[in-house]
Amino acid sequence: MILVRAFFALAAGFIVVLAAQAAATLVLRRRVPSWAGAQPKPGAGYTMANGGILLVASAAGGWVTAQLAQANPLVHALALALALLLLSALTAMQARGRQPLWYLLMMLPVAPLGVFAGGILFLRWTGLL
Repeated sequence: MILVRAFFALAAGFIVVLAAQAAATLVLRRRVPSWAGAQPKPGAGYTMANGGILLVASAAGGWVTAQLAQANPLVHALALALALLLLSALTAMQARGRQPLWYLLMMLPVAPLGVFAGGILFLRWTGLL
């Protein structure tokens, strides 16, 4: 049962990250369409806002994962961080040439750091840390 709960915690955190990032990016594109126009490479404002969105969405996912974990909440958050690091690396490899190198290097550690921060915030909130 613990294994099922661990899988559920990781899946829920991952879904929170994806849903929050997708919703916030959609709102950003509708509110500031000039930032996300049909340009081949988005401007610096859009890329920085996207990084901030990813950081907050990842922190929310880390919080949810730590909260749903039955035991060792930080270990579960770190497992989600590792999974997002691998996905970020694959995304960066696929986006070579379409995105600036500085943006790809900046975005690589953002999601794992956000998940870790969310897990730490949960532990601080509950008094476990």
